[in-house]
Amino acid sequence: MIVLVTGGARSGKSAFAEKYAALRAREGVYVATAEALDEGMSRRIALHREQRERTGFAWRTIEEPYDVPGVLLRHADAPVVLVDCLTLWLSNLLLREEGETDVEARIEASIEALTETLSGFQGRVILVTNEVGDGIVPAYPLGRVYRDLAGIMNRKVAAVSDEVFLVTAGIPVELKRLAFVWPEAEARG
Repeated sequence: MIVLVTGGARSGKSAFAEKYAALRAREGVYVATAEALDEGMSRRIALHREQRERTGFAWRTIEEPYDVPGVLLRHADAPVVLVDCLTLWLSNLLLREEGETDVEARIEASIEALTETLSGFQGRVILVTNEVGDGIVPAYPLGRVYRDLAGIMNRKVAAVSDEVFLVTAGIPVELKRLAFVWPEAEARG
């Protein structure tokens, strides 16, 4: 089962994803994609670790900023895998590739590798991501590329997910059950 949890910054996505995992299993693998590149991020990572420890859920944390598909393949037999978060993973890839040729195509290939891995995934995975396109248009070209790639990634991951939750103000809503279904004849036209 593939579950995508999306929403704005500080909306309660991670807390919801962790609680949801605890409802489905007794232990799990936590894939942390954040890198402690500055003091603020170091504090945020430490806070997330402390919060996970306080819950009593048995997490095995793997810090992996780049190879999320590989981690999923190596831990497909885990009771649950939680990836937090895909937009940080995307940012890591984008910053690593910055200045290279065909950056967008290379990142889209990484997104495709992720969705292919998810499509064949036999275990239970929960993926946390941010909705970054609901705000203002970024002033810088790299920011606009990031926003666009995040939208593409979220759409593609949602398409292969069994459940998609939008968390707003700490309230999770499952979107796939509410999704509009095109009448068969109109969908083909």
